[in-house]
Amino acid sequence: MDTPIYNFVKKYQEKGTVRLHMPGHKGSPFLGCEPLDITEIKGADDLYHAQGIIRQSEDNATGLFGARKTFYATGGSSQCIGAMVYLAMLHGEKGQPILAGRNAHKAFLHTCALLDLDVRWIYPEEEAPLCNCPILPQQLEGVLASMEVLPFALYITSPDYLGGIADIRGISRVCRKFDIPLLVDNAHGAYLRFLPRSLHPLDLGADMCCDSAHKTLPVLTGGAYLHIGTEAKKSFEHDGENALALFGSTSPSYLTLQSLDLCNRVLTEGFREKIVDCVKRIDRLAENLQDMGYSLQHFEPLKLVIEGGKVGITGYALGEFLRENEIEPEFADADHLVLMFTPNTKEDEFEKIESALPPIIAKAEAEKRTTLPFRGEQVMSIRNAMFAKRDTVAAEQALGRICATPAVSCPPAIPIAISGERITEEMIRLFLLYGIEEIEVVMET
Repeated sequence: MDTPIYNFVKKYQEKGTVRLHMPGHKGSPFLGCEPLDITEIKGADDLYHAQGIIRQSEDNATGLFGARKTFYATGGSSQCIGAMVYLAMLHGEKGQPILAGRNAHKAFLHTCALLDLDVRWIYPEEEAPLCNCPILPQQLEGVLASMEVLPFALYITSPDYLGGIADIRGISRVCRKFDIPLLVDNAHGAYLRFLPRSLHPLDLGADMCCDSAHKTLPVLTGGAYLHIGTEAKKSFEHDGENALALFGSTSPSYLTLQSLDLCNRVLTEGFREKIVDCVKRIDRLAENLQDMGYSLQHFEPLKLVIEGGKVGITGYALGEFLRENEIEPEFADADHLVLMFTPNTKEDEFEKIESALPPIIAKAEAEKRTTLPFRGEQVMSIRNAMFAKRDTVAAEQALGRICATPAVSCPPAIPIAISGERITEEMIRLFLLYGIEEIEVVMET
């Protein structure tokens, strides 16, 4: 597969052209990558009005993902989340809310504040951790049937931070029944398209989804895709570039664009086979860890979640075992340790993990500490709360106050308290559990 962005920049570098344009490093290799770092010079195209090399590369990605249109972004899925919610809002009716799973990333809240959206939250039917929000198709149908005003879109997260994958096919059927676009935050799942049987949201009925290419594909940090599904409204494609421009910088990273471009070629050169081999190796690691006494969640193929809370040890402690052996996990909290793999994970690194974690001798069922056993009381709109004057108070002193900015650690970037919600004792317990010692609250008048 051709790589038009990378080829253009490489030729420009090799010509030795005098750079009387941005960036200020002028191609001098302070870090080593600067000679390939350019801006929108003649021939380099324009990300938000792509007609040349970027358009050609995006067309390559569109074919690989089976989309109506795939757009590039250099601001991660955060930029794409804003864009796809905005696109859906444009084609809704005034006064419609957006329906969303409660485990939404804080970028979704920022989008709702900027667009002044009314959010109706879906909570799991059974108690679940902060990062999970399993939504069943029949549950969704009941929620939609009970709403006086239908939402302009449904927004869900799949896969979630703990590897849970939604029944997107079933959920999409319900959305089509009610004529509601399905938007999926697929930040952790770009690779799902390349499994032997695709689990990518586009192939399961999503109208739009965002993929953080940099999370599971060989792409530089910030590289992402906004995909428009083949059955989605044609206007989503027409307005896509403007939507991304609204939430992105006018100076996108050409290093990141080149990595997205080169990734297209990687995906056509044995990547599917490498994914299969990687999944098999992860499965073996999972079996070995279970033999050592560990309890695992292993729903998403490239992610292992060790449930430390079920065997009497915190995810924090498990993370320290790994760090003592120069292994850095993706995420840890009181109940879980999250490990993310790709085909670039080497065999000796798998072996190192097994050596670093001690066997579990005696299992002790611990209390589930990271559950979200409450439904917040929204007393102010997200926008009004996020733009209000605020005080910063100790978490212990926030009881009864109104959350101003989303109170969340990153990762997982899923707010414990939503902007505009009244802070409860349960929220404070989770704040402290996640190391959040201070909270921004709406200033009292």
